Amino acid sequence: MIKRWFDLVVSLTALVVLMPVIVTLCLLVAIKLGRPILFKQIRPGLHGKPFYLLKFRSMTDARDASGELKPDSERLSSFGQKLRSTSVDELPSLLNVLKGDLSLVGPRPLLMDYLPLYSTEQSRRHEVKPGITGWAQVNGRNALSWDEKFALDVWYVENRTFWLDIKILFMTINKVFKRDGINQAGEATMTRFTGSQNHD
Repeated sequence: MIKRWFDLVVSLTALVVLMPVIVTLCLLVAIKLGRPILFKQIRPGLHGKPFYLLKFRSMTDARDASGELKPDSERLSSFGQKLRSTSVDELPSLLNVLKGDLSLVGPRPLLMDYLPLYSTEQSRRHEVKPGITGWAQVNGRNALSWDEKFALDVWYVENRTFWLDIKILFMTINKVFKRDGINQAGEATMTRFTGSQNHD
């Protein structure tokens, strides 16, 4: 209950304080990348229940000769890279926190396609509500391997406390300013997860 009230107070305060920034970003995204301004994608929430994750759009709709979307790394513009490196593309996710789909802190919500690929241990990351930031994000983010990420997610599930969440939030602020672990080499963010080496 304390965590939920904290999520509500912080997310609502952040939305009000940052409203001028959010409005400016809406205009910039519309001008530089076009509409829609928001990126919406179904992600698994608590216990794998699907919800629509909201973020600022950071990619173009560039397609190849056959009409297929080009790889993420080719569609991510310099403007989109700036949005991601500063993490301001995540600001609309505060609306997910208000709705109760997300917490401020928890394992990052990944793709629905990954659900059947987790090992039993890795699937424990869904025992808690996903978050905008998490223990894996402040300990390497996308510079980690998938197995390392999931091990950190499960560690968080087993050791979570309100004070650990506060620590993670302060560590996140530091990471945002340093802009490290944004992506893996040669990838827009992270290579696609195709299954754990330790899948049972």
